[in-house]
Amino acid sequence: MVISSLSQKNTSLKLYIKYMVSLRCKMVVKDELLKMGLHFTNVDLGFVEITEELNLAEHDALKLSLLNYGLELLDDKRSILIEKVKNIIIEMVHYADELPEVKYSEYISKKMGYDYTYLANIFSEVKGITIQQYIIVHKIEKVKELLLYDELNLTEISYKLQYSSVAHLSNQFKKITGLSPSYYKKLKEKRKETLENI
Repeated sequence: MVISSLSQKNTSLKLYIKYMVSLRCKMVVKDELLKMGLHFTNVDLGFVEITEELNLAEHDALKLSLLNYGLELLDDKRSILIEKVKNIIIEMVHYADELPEVKYSEYISKKMGYDYTYLANIFSEVKGITIQQYIIVHKIEKVKELLLYDELNLTEISYKLQYSSVAHLSNQFKKITGLSPSYYKKLKEKRKETLENI
């Protein structure tokens, strides 16, 4: 049996991988593909394009080797859609220089080529949270990161992440973390000082 239905274009086969959210994950996937003698044209967050079709034994071997690193080769359409949405959000919030000017719903819909309501319904049904909540969680993670870098003040961070005001950012931050941004920063600085004094 040949695995070729996962989204084929020309001679490349696109495989979707869950939990592939960092540069380190991309390196792991490249290494595993090379170990198996598979050739890739593109390795990006959440997917890889390979130049050959996989037989069932190769598919299972790749699935198993990726599982060793906490990565999961996806097979069903809904999981693939959700993983694509998650990766668009992660890329948008953590890796893009600036957030899109359009509404997130429009941005995601355009990137995916699907109606946003359709995507939102599947996402909520499977993940148990809305796409909007998922975006907020990642924006707060980005705020934490920016606070620790100490290059931007809270006003600049709120502008960079498109909050309507510092108060809006602070309220959302407290709702998610239970702490104010300034208190969070103090805690982290104190912890860093303590570690340096050990």
